Amino acid sequence: MPNFEQSLSKPIAAPVEKVGTLYAVGTGIQLYGQTTLETESAIRSADKLLYVVADPLTAEWLKEMNPTAEDLYPLYGEGKLRIDTYTEMVDRILSFVEQGLIVCAAFYGHPGVFVYPSHEAIRRAREMGHRAFMLPGVSAEDCLFADLGIDPGLHGCQSFEATDFLLHSRKFDEYVTLVLWQVSCIGQITHETEYGMTGLDVLIANLTKVYGAQHEAIVYEAARYPVCPPLIFRCEIQKLGSAPLSGISTLVVPPLEGKKADFEMAKLLGIPEPYLKRRAQRRV
Repeated sequence: MPNFEQSLSKPIAAPVEKVGTLYAVGTGIQLYGQTTLETESAIRSADKLLYVVADPLTAEWLKEMNPTAEDLYPLYGEGKLRIDTYTEMVDRILSFVEQGLIVCAAFYGHPGVFVYPSHEAIRRAREMGHRAFMLPGVSAEDCLFADLGIDPGLHGCQSFEATDFLLHSRKFDEYVTLVLWQVSCIGQITHETEYGMTGLDVLIANLTKVYGAQHEAIVYEAARYPVCPPLIFRCEIQKLGSAPLSGISTLVVPPLEGKKADFEMAKLLGIPEPYLKRRAQRRV
């Protein structure tokens, strides 16, 4: 493994008898192809591998790469608070780090995106004097940009977790692409096999106020396997209630059109007007 000794963002708090090492890694979204070489090295060389992934084929692949592999998904329970499950995952991961082992915790997608256990395990491991690192992975957002042809560098992109978006009345720009995560479990703080519609109805009502009932919305799910296409379902906002939603569904709301550039600001920046007109014509 590469030497990350100097990359720690927080100094070691206190010496411990056996210094363990933790790598929080992501397997990417698609099976095999989106796992980086760096992550694969961490998985194979770990003394102990723990994982939470979205499909059985990835789980089997992890077991082949490292026989010590242990699935943390069984810690979930119907009606059980998610935060309780996450805390148990962190405790399980750290139990091996405290033994002075090289531990790899592998998560679906990017280990730092919607993965509370990875952040908390790293924080606590460092506090206890162990080495802990996060290796970047391919996230659902990366796949979304590619599959939907969205360039966040052109007109921007705003991203919120759906429950947080509603709970805190987040301010957003309707002329910029809006991405909302976890739209199938809005308001649910426990693990459920069935998803309720109450939160989705509230979201539809809020989006309708800003965009109108007939504005387009896109339900998106990245492809899990190379041979399968992504789910891209387009419908009006008012019809989202009948859209195909699952636990990994993401909602994309394209921007409203018509917002003009600030020509006074353009002058201050030395940007010529013809450039602004050409740029405005580019949607993706």
